[in-house]
Amino acid sequence: MWPFKSKTQTVETRSSGGGYTSQIMAAREAFITGRDGVAELTATVQGAVSLWEAGLSLADISGTDLLTPCTLSLAARALALRGESVWLIEEAGLVPASDWDLTTRNAKPVAYRLSIPDTGGGRTRTALAGEVLHLRIGADVAQPYIGTAPLRRAQLTAGLVQTIEAALSEVYGNAPLGSQIVPMPEMPEADMEKMARGFRGNRGRVLIRESVQVSAAGGPAPVQDWKSQDVTPDLSKAMTRETLAAARDSMLFAFGVLPAMLAPAATGPLIPSAAPSDFFGIPNLVKV
Repeated sequence: MWPFKSKTQTVETRSSGGGYTSQIMAAREAFITGRDGVAELTATVQGAVSLWEAGLSLADISGTDLLTPCTLSLAARALALRGESVWLIEEAGLVPASDWDLTTRNAKPVAYRLSIPDTGGGRTRTALAGEVLHLRIGADVAQPYIGTAPLRRAQLTAGLVQTIEAALSEVYGNAPLGSQIVPMPEMPEADMEKMARGFRGNRGRVLIRESVQVSAAGGPAPVQDWKSQDVTPDLSKAMTRETLAAARDSMLFAFGVLPAMLAPAATGPLIPSAAPSDFFGIPNLVKV
């Protein structure tokens, strides 16, 4: 019968876990659901990540020369934003993996399929667990071989920080800050534009205009003077300052950074005592 079936069955290879397709799907999902999960773009998170980089790069590593300060800094950023960092152990040094898929036995990794980034396109490499350095934080008992980033563990606070800063940026970008409404008598549109330009061109000067007591539409207007009305939004009623400060402190505490370091009243003895290399326990994080 046509078509003739081949005697040798072709093996279809598919990728599981993360990859290019999964990244595109995740980006598309984020685009459809809206702006969410972008707290890593805030200065609060990036400041905490910078402290992680500085603290881990200062770690005292004994027993190997592969863990250079540059390698430790890259690993710290991956741990802070992704919750885990995977490196392929080579004779020339540690090679970072941008993506990986692993096989476990008794809840312990036994083999990895790594994606090594290179210019012009990456390559895939399969390695055993002994050939891979896998750092992870915040691992769950259900998946002890997968790390969890602080942003994922504190999604509510991260979303609050992102929402408040995005709202404030929109307010300062679109709200009529410093704008005022000045009552004017009834006049043609051209005269009103001319008077408005006169206000803009006389900053810091005393402006004298005629009264607005006019009679139109069957009755006199209320007796009032040239008192301007400010249209700047009053953000103090929304308590944005207190809410943003509390959300920032909670986000820093989730990263293990003492919020007192960023307090305006912080003194000198506090900063050395709260150095990243001390309160993170980073010298004991990596032992080779």
